[in-house]
Amino acid sequence: MSELLLILAMNGLVFGLIVALIALGLSIIFGLLDIINVAHGDFFMVGTVLAWTMIEYTGNFWLAFLFVPLFGFMLGAIIERGVMRPVEASAALSIVATFGLSLILQEGVRATFGATPKRMLDPIGVTFPIMNLEYQVYRLFAAGIAIVAIGGFFLFLHRTKFGTWMRAVRQDRETAIAMGVPANLVFIVTFGLGTAMAMLGGVVAAPITSVEFRLGLDVLPLCFMAVIIGGLGNLPGTAAAAVLLAFMEGIIISFTEPTTARIASLVIMSVVLLMRPQGIFARSTG
Repeated sequence: MSELLLILAMNGLVFGLIVALIALGLSIIFGLLDIINVAHGDFFMVGTVLAWTMIEYTGNFWLAFLFVPLFGFMLGAIIERGVMRPVEASAALSIVATFGLSLILQEGVRATFGATPKRMLDPIGVTFPIMNLEYQVYRLFAAGIAIVAIGGFFLFLHRTKFGTWMRAVRQDRETAIAMGVPANLVFIVTFGLGTAMAMLGGVVAAPITSVEFRLGLDVLPLCFMAVIIGGLGNLPGTAAAAVLLAFMEGIIISFTEPTTARIASLVIMSVVLLMRPQGIFARSTG
């Protein structure tokens, strides 16, 4: 029992780091563009599908780490310019637009990829012993990639000129524009970057989860809960909350059903909203 509990806890931690990567993409889109992107989980799903397609047709899974995020960035930029820009002034219309986009992505993948869930083989194929059980090396690799990507995101945000522009627009859009910040370019890059992070999360997660057109429906609520519990606009808080939630669910699943674990997360979110609406972590400038 102790071995199983340790494995589930490690799985929860690994998946939490992946969710943190996806949730950060969701958070910057909401925090900077004021867009509640309900299609964000489906971008993650598309990332898993593209990773599976890459290995099926090229035999090289590792190429997906390069091409899928680049495709996600370009797709996000096009969507921001062509779909979101006309409705960005209305929160209600942006929700409707992203909900429609979610349906398009799901049905498009179902029509071309099929409705049957698929599984990818472990691309590394090496395990190591933990007590009396074997643990996949790829899961540790996935955690490492997620940590590097999250660290790279924060370095970009705090150590580059464009990152400074993004933070300036998020804090005070009118003043930033008056100071000469190219807001339109910042909007395009922000949505593209958020989409790329979701799709990269999909590539990382593809070998350790099922690949199907409904996959985003399970990830999206966890991302939203991380954003709310961590604090709206608080990027470090969002990442920490995502890891804590997924780790907690991994532990709870060892004792009960996955549905109960998700209910526990929802209860925690409700308590946070009632007792500390700004989130568990103090609001930061991100």
